[in-house]
Amino acid sequence: MTDRLAVVSGGGTGIGKAIARELAEAGHRVVVIGRRAEVLEAAAEEIGADRTIPVAADLTDPAQVSRVAERIAELGPVDVLVNNAGARITQPTDDSLAALADSWRQDIEVNLMTTVLLTTALTGRLRRPGARLVMISSAAGQRGGAGPHSAGSYAAAKAAVHGWALGLARQLGPEGITVNVLAPGYVADTEIFGESWTPEFHAAKIADTLVGRAGTPADIAAAVGYIASPAAGYLTGQIIGVNGGAVLGR
Repeated sequence: MTDRLAVVSGGGTGIGKAIARELAEAGHRVVVIGRRAEVLEAAAEEIGADRTIPVAADLTDPAQVSRVAERIAELGPVDVLVNNAGARITQPTDDSLAALADSWRQDIEVNLMTTVLLTTALTGRLRRPGARLVMISSAAGQRGGAGPHSAGSYAAAKAAVHGWALGLARQLGPEGITVNVLAPGYVADTEIFGESWTPEFHAAKIADTLVGRAGTPADIAAAVGYIASPAAGYLTGQIIGVNGGAVLGR
């Protein structure tokens, strides 16, 4: 175990928990952030209570983000920040423009603003030089939403993360901090699809890949493990697709 500190938002389940485990096994102390305290505590126990620090917060709330930053400041400089928090919002409740606006605002708040707020709050705590910033996006941010209304807003919010992260890479690169975006394709073992998941949906997503299988949280965690490592010091300002070939080369 080293004194290196990692922070993973949305770290209680699925991809976030796999990332937290990957970083803990690499020797980091890991702060896992999420809305549900009991889920975070269970994840910390599973990963290892001696190296995992659960912090419950709603990252859409600036006041709670400020409290998270104060707690992390007590632990030392941040070596790795993984912005994984996000969710796919349900369809608008009706066909009105007001319902559509509410849906889009929710998607932008949950999938973009959580990343912007947490990163901004912790920028001054990042280790210089050497810190790694990783934004978990989605292949939807590269190829667009596959359906109307909320699918489009989800894709748009994730694409906005890309543009913001690339500017951040330019800003922080001279300080020895790298900034990269991981854009996963279909990962089956997550909560994001909710009631929209069906065997037919699963089969269609697998058919869209070149490797003939769904992604796993471990696939995404392994990619984060490399980006977060000292070996990746020359990798910055990139949108990296981990999607089994569902989206090619961009």
